[in-house]
Amino acid sequence: MTSNTLIIRGGVVCDAATGEARGADVLVHEGRVEEVGRALRAPESADEIDAAGRHLVPGLVDAHVHTTAASADLAGVAEQSPYYVAAHTSRILRGMLGRGFTTVRDVGGADHGVAAAVAEGLWAGPRVVFGGKALSPTGGHADLRSAGRQVLDDHACCPTMGLVCDGVSEVRRGARNQLRTGADHIKLMLSGGVASPTDRVDSMQFSAEEVRAAVEEAGNANRYVTGHAYTAGAVNRALELGVRCIEHGNLIDDSSVRRFVEHGAFLVPTLVTYEYLHREGAAAGLPAAGQAKVGDVLDAGLHALELAWKGGVRLVFGTDLLGSMHSHQSGEFSIRGRVQPAHEVLRSATVTAAELLGREGELGTVAPGAVADILLVDGDPLADAAVLAEPEHHLHAVLQGGALVAGRP
Repeated sequence: MTSNTLIIRGGVVCDAATGEARGADVLVHEGRVEEVGRALRAPESADEIDAAGRHLVPGLVDAHVHTTAASADLAGVAEQSPYYVAAHTSRILRGMLGRGFTTVRDVGGADHGVAAAVAEGLWAGPRVVFGGKALSPTGGHADLRSAGRQVLDDHACCPTMGLVCDGVSEVRRGARNQLRTGADHIKLMLSGGVASPTDRVDSMQFSAEEVRAAVEEAGNANRYVTGHAYTAGAVNRALELGVRCIEHGNLIDDSSVRRFVEHGAFLVPTLVTYEYLHREGAAAGLPAAGQAKVGDVLDAGLHALELAWKGGVRLVFGTDLLGSMHSHQSGEFSIRGRVQPAHEVLRSATVTAAELLGREGELGTVAPGAVADILLVDGDPLADAAVLAEPEHHLHAVLQGGALVAGRP
């Protein structure tokens, strides 16, 4: 395709906001959707794709990734050369794009350089919305030292996912440093986690004063705070303190659901990662301490998703996969489909994700003015979540900004 204008004919356009689909042509000009309708006219110079009854789906958004996580042994990754980690990052991003993810939100690891490499066309991959390094207290989820290790290398170029901060002044400095580099959000570790060696999943991390400091700094920059948290106690406190989004939330309860709705906050469950950490974590490099904690959150995840969905929480698609497990990214669709209708699952990876990113009307939709991120899909993802869970069988082509980046026209 060589023209700056493209017409896609004969497709079925999926509206993830309403859960409806309709036959229509899509006219794209200079990377954006210009018109959607039947029997559209296009310039003679326009490139043309015959969609032949395929479903036209907005480019997918994965709102919880770690694009630099070349291994599930995160402490080991932190000891690698940043050039070596970057080579793996390029491969990971290319795989995501091939599965139909045209935008991702990195919540620990990627920086302005990763985002720029994709934006400038140096790497093929989804556009990267990044937060830089996640902030963690000593002994928290991003403190990857073993109990016997004292040295802490938090140099900016160290390919680790987090920065250890203790006290209000250090949290402010850490947040300001991420924002200085163009971060779109600040990530706080607010409870224990699976991949960290020394904390408990049910631990509470950071003081209320430290959380407030990060929320204030993010607000001053017109950005927001997202928080890694599992338990109802950690989640509820975070929402009361102004955290706008929660990652995981496997152990929430009804009181958490009420607070999500009250504050208009977002929840990003990441169910597929627990399934494959359980199955493949050891082979992918997850240390024994992490393997022992997977069961604490695995079984509770679907229950939390059901509570949140039925309670009206704003749910966003995320995966949180590490190392060799990145290839299972699309499996999140099938897992969520056990609880939610297919159109609700698609909405979480398009419309609601765009709202979280502040890109409503621009991402997550095939409509005039939107970026022309469009998937050509065999099958109806509004009726069957498994369609997007199996891109190798159903994903025909990927357009990003109006350009064919995967598949065939």
